[in-house]
Amino acid sequence: MSNSLTIALDAMGGDAAPRIVVSGANIARERFPNVRFLMFGREAEIAPLLNKMEKLRDVTTVVHTDAMVRSEDKPSVALRSGRDSSMRLAINSVQDGNAAGIVSAGNTGALMAMSKFVLKTLPGVSRPAIASFFPTMRGETVMLDLGANVNCDAENLIDFAVMGSAFATSVLGLMSPTVGLLNVGSEEIKGHEALQGAATVLRGSEKFGRFHGFVEGDDIAKGTVDVVVTDGFTGNVALKTAEGTAKLINEFVRRTFRSSFLAGLGYLFARPALRKLRKRVDPRRYNGAIFLGLNGVVVKSHGGTDALGFANAIGVAVDMITHEIIEKMQGDFAALHREQPKAQAAIG
Repeated sequence: MSNSLTIALDAMGGDAAPRIVVSGANIARERFPNVRFLMFGREAEIAPLLNKMEKLRDVTTVVHTDAMVRSEDKPSVALRSGRDSSMRLAINSVQDGNAAGIVSAGNTGALMAMSKFVLKTLPGVSRPAIASFFPTMRGETVMLDLGANVNCDAENLIDFAVMGSAFATSVLGLMSPTVGLLNVGSEEIKGHEALQGAATVLRGSEKFGRFHGFVEGDDIAKGTVDVVVTDGFTGNVALKTAEGTAKLINEFVRRTFRSSFLAGLGYLFARPALRKLRKRVDPRRYNGAIFLGLNGVVVKSHGGTDALGFANAIGVAVDMITHEIIEKMQGDFAALHREQPKAQAAIG
């Protein structure tokens, strides 16, 4: 990056805020020396942390507020009563042009509700989606929606395909990503009406990636496609299942190597390989879910992550901004609207 950019941080969001936010920003500062930070939160808690990190303090402006969104707050309540919260003020800074994007580890529902209210959606997008990327046998795969929209129609799924393709192109560097619709089978006759309608439209257009067709749950880990599109209910279940499975396998491996003296001895020989494996599947590497479809860059960090994970979420925001993903999606949706009559006819 040759030009400086500013990232807004909700310093009070997350299980260990503001400590992990400040420490994560310090790691990100080393990776992205041209980035400045606006930190919103309780100055009395943030300032002592910044005073221990002089270089970070020099590129950070703290905006004090005592109010914060709690993890248990309902989105509607947070939207009404959280106007002076650290989360809301950070989002406002993007709307006002004082920051290029926001990162928060706070309440997901509140962050989505506030972001949609303040930043609005891109023209033609009715519902933003939560997207992230995961390690697979072939590299990384983008998946959306991960929980923002429980019920989706064909048009929503088509929008998600457009947004997912733009993200895969801009952030993962894929020139022509493949797109698949998550279904109960790969056969064309399977799936409910919304899936069938979306598939019909996506088969007829090559402008937003190459449509592979329907994919099944095991295709996610295989990396069969670059972008997996589904509704938020199914996507969130798949996400939590994958996270739980990863923890289960990690626990099984740990118990196995502690089961006997010989197993422990085997661990000493396997340790370098296990270290590589642990690094490859480290969830902190993939921390940072993106709210796609908004008129601004919003990244949600896992609430329980550590400083390294939060730094990676900041990195996702920087990638989104520097690769101008908002502008790319605007162009893609404009092209989609030009095909709208044909798409509507296909959906029925």
